[in-house]
Amino acid sequence: MTKITLSYGSGGTLMHKLIDSLFMREFDNDILRQKKDSALLKVGNKKIAFTTDSYVVKPIFFPGGDIGSLAVYGTVNDLAVCGAKPLYISLGLIIEEGLDVKVLEKISKSIAAAAKKSGVLVVTGDTKVVEKGACDKIFINTSGVGEVYYEKLSLNYIKAGDTVIVTGAIGDHAISVLSKREGIGFKAKVKSDSAPLNRLISDILKVSSKVKFMRDPTRGGVATTLNEMVKDRRFGILLDEINLPVSEGVRHSSELLGFDPLYLACEGRVIVIVSHQDAAKVLKVMHKTREGRGAKIIGHVTADYKGKVVLQTLSGGKRIVDMLSGEQLPRIC
Repeated sequence: MTKITLSYGSGGTLMHKLIDSLFMREFDNDILRQKKDSALLKVGNKKIAFTTDSYVVKPIFFPGGDIGSLAVYGTVNDLAVCGAKPLYISLGLIIEEGLDVKVLEKISKSIAAAAKKSGVLVVTGDTKVVEKGACDKIFINTSGVGEVYYEKLSLNYIKAGDTVIVTGAIGDHAISVLSKREGIGFKAKVKSDSAPLNRLISDILKVSSKVKFMRDPTRGGVATTLNEMVKDRRFGILLDEINLPVSEGVRHSSELLGFDPLYLACEGRVIVIVSHQDAAKVLKVMHKTREGRGAKIIGHVTADYKGKVVLQTLSGGKRIVDMLSGEQLPRIC
């Protein structure tokens, strides 16, 4: 590695190598080593979750969302999947010289509406303006703090027989952004699934104490997220292709462009690993919510394919689903 390419921001193999070979080496500590979506910290007698994320999506407005709401929801979801109630977020703006004030106002209103919908407050921030060409219109960084209320989420709790659930159709966000960016009109219009998941997750955890692990499949999609779960573990995951929820628009556009929906990013979905005994109960709760009404069981944890994700195909065969190795779609979040 001598130069950083777009592939290092994909969420896939190269990004993980960069994190492990450089950042983990230089910043190594017990908290960072957990590699969770949020750092879990003890402050006095309370346990809090702390996370940060940056958003460079192009275009900044897309069907179903924009860079402002995306930044709020992404941060809220990273806290929620760690069993925390999101409370506060920060807002850092890097604005390109020449941006229309009306555009900034529109994004600010979207951030305010998204924060209200998510039940969080924007409590601090920072604004920088850079020369024209130094960034693309606007980049946003958000950090979030939440109070941990469910502490039994860990890869160490997963075992063979557990059920894998995804809360809705996959790949909508990636195709939404791509269609707007490239001006492609697909047969069926696709809107981003960008949404806050904290209330859905809270509802799940109220009815089941057997939820083992959760993660939102953003960059790299479902395939990469599941590979992160099984890496160096004594279990694997077997997916059933017939049960993968893929909308008509995503399926059609993927076939046209040669994409695999398993690698397309979502911004309003969560993968839940839950004990087989509670799977039906959790699924029922999901179906009662707007964000989870399309939830489906997509597979199960198995001891047969240690450290691997395997897909049972429609034709009856099996194939290994690897982690994303390159950059399928840059700047989608």
